[in-house]
Amino acid sequence: MRPRHLSRRAVLAGGAAALTACSASGPAGPAAPAPDSPETVLLRQVVADKERTVALYSALIAAGAESLEPFRARHQAHLAELRKYLPAGTPPASPPASPPVSPLVSSPASPGASPGATPSKSPKPTLSRLRDVERRAAAQRPRQLAGLSPGVAQLLASIGACEAVHAVSLPKSS
Repeated sequence: MRPRHLSRRAVLAGGAAALTACSASGPAGPAAPAPDSPETVLLRQVVADKERTVALYSALIAAGAESLEPFRARHQAHLAELRKYLPAGTPPASPPASPPVSPLVSSPASPGASPGATPSKSPKPTLSRLRDVERRAAAQRPRQLAGLSPGVAQLLASIGACEAVHAVSLPKSS
């Protein structure tokens, strides 16, 4: 039997079809990075809030309230633990570059939000403001637990308990 020869027209048509198919299904452009999980977003918010709280403690300690050092140390330990749960390659939240401004006040309409939505007008650090920051942060933690992995939920609950204790055990004056 004689081998069948393809006509030039058939070879060109087949080549064109193959080229079209290859270019249509070729590699796509760079993929957009996957959005962060709700847990990662919450952890970043909590880390940023903690950094502002540590900065507030630091400002008061620098002003002579050395008795607050153990409280600040606990917040720094919280930060270290929270950062362990952030995915690798997650940029750390940047600490405030200027003297601390008040950690932000949460709006009751956003249950998953961190204690932060609108800045306070008073940038001067005071014990009463610090106590208020601790109280609000502790009150926010139970609302943040829904949908978290067990380890992160346990850590956040423990941090909330510590913040509640801070709110009642901060000295009345420095």
